Amino acid sequence: MTSSSQSSASVIPRAAVARAQGVHSESAAWHALQPIWQGDHAVVAQGLPHDQLSPAWQILMLGDGSPTRHLQLLTREQTEVDVIDMSLVEEEGDSAPLQIEQVPGPHLRRQVWLRTASGQRLAYATSWWEASHVDEYLKNRSLPIWASLAQLRTELYRDIQGIYFGYSPALEDAFAQKGPFWGRHYLFWHHGKPLTLIYEVFSPYLIRYLGPMGSECGCSSSQI
Repeated sequence: MTSSSQSSASVIPRAAVARAQGVHSESAAWHALQPIWQGDHAVVAQGLPHDQLSPAWQILMLGDGSPTRHLQLLTREQTEVDVIDMSLVEEEGDSAPLQIEQVPGPHLRRQVWLRTASGQRLAYATSWWEASHVDEYLKNRSLPIWASLAQLRTELYRDIQGIYFGYSPALEDAFAQKGPFWGRHYLFWHHGKPLTLIYEVFSPYLIRYLGPMGSECGCSSSQI
């Protein structure tokens, strides 16, 4: 990595993974990765070395386009969602990335699987919304967020704030794929204000469309 990326990315000791960047996966009611590496907004803006994350995967992970649309183009199947949780958040912060503080509360948490019409799970996503306004934007809660907002012709800016490489036993079971996984979180901005915070993790099943992810984040075993 370049020196500028080193200052904005970090290898996380395994003993400290649950404390990384405000994400406490062991106690959370959603599936946060236990990161062995993570990068912040500066790393996202610069991009990653191709031996760490291949160009095709970087377009998916670091680009500001719709993941729902990308998955649809890759698989040539309709991208559908299985909503597994719509809950008012009682715990302050919900162990979410720190940018949740920018979304007005109280918060409603929505968790979904993104899958093909034939049933193959491709990604997991958790989003946090201002509870009093979520119905304005998710009129049909069974639709992917991109599809719901596209129907409303809502103008949005996807502001990617962080990227992760790590493990989740729950996601290994759900995807039927071994980790580690790549994930990210971002804010959706609308009319100059944060609309929602979204945390996504993608299944290695996508290797069959995108090719290999790259080496294991360029981290030697001695660093982890």
